[in-house]
Amino acid sequence: MKIAYSPCPNDTFVFHAWAHGLLPGAPALDVTYADIDITNSLATASSGPEVLKISYAALPWVLNDYALLPCGGALGRGCGPLVLSAGGDRGITAPAELAGRRVAVPSERSTAYLLFRLWTAQQVPGGVKDIVVMPFHEIMPAVRDGRIDAGLVIHEARFTYPSYGLNMLSDLGSWWETDTGLPIPLGAIIARRSLDLDAIARWTRASVEYAWANPDASRSYVMQHAQEMSPEVAKAHIDLYVNEFTANLGEDGYAAITALLTRAAKEGLVPEIDPALLR
Repeated sequence: MKIAYSPCPNDTFVFHAWAHGLLPGAPALDVTYADIDITNSLATASSGPEVLKISYAALPWVLNDYALLPCGGALGRGCGPLVLSAGGDRGITAPAELAGRRVAVPSERSTAYLLFRLWTAQQVPGGVKDIVVMPFHEIMPAVRDGRIDAGLVIHEARFTYPSYGLNMLSDLGSWWETDTGLPIPLGAIIARRSLDLDAIARWTRASVEYAWANPDASRSYVMQHAQEMSPEVAKAHIDLYVNEFTANLGEDGYAAITALLTRAAKEGLVPEIDPALLR
């Protein structure tokens, strides 16, 4: 079975057992490791993998062909994207100061981007001047060096941005949680609707449970793909993004996904969805 997920520690931790043939009865996996922008694109291809990890922001474009699995993905609290500005005299200290500025984002089809646009609609009169799509690893250096005014960052940047001398202007996760009372939908696991979805969900959940029961088993696999991340940062990444919602979306998970995509559709950021297709 062909599957595509990122080399990030949470994904390799979750799928280690299945990818290494440790789940009795589960089919062998042919794994493609790719950043979320690439997997989002793969999901729109007619020959795309049977199972993928994508951003929830990309889900409205693929729901007719792919079903959302109730496990394996990334939702949570206290794990949202950050808006960063430079430190010192060049720093931006209030959201309204972003009006007319240039902001770098890692993708325009990501939950982080949707949250940023929903936040700026509330907090930045007139909006930002220019949104620049930039590779994730280039954003913090660009903010530090003054090439852009602010940057939207995700994942391990939560732990490393102080080393660049940057200030956090907003934690969009905290904003979302305060505004809605719901967790943040980040990454979804989807599978082609033509497949046995119950079985795929069962194997995915079994892989999650194996990872929790044997936390040291996946260590070398995780670090092999961790893109020069330290073991401490990789562990913090896993602890943050692999949680109760990874095992089961539950009512709060589905409510969060529906809220995000409904709000984004009203802003014209994504196509409208039929909520019935989420389950």
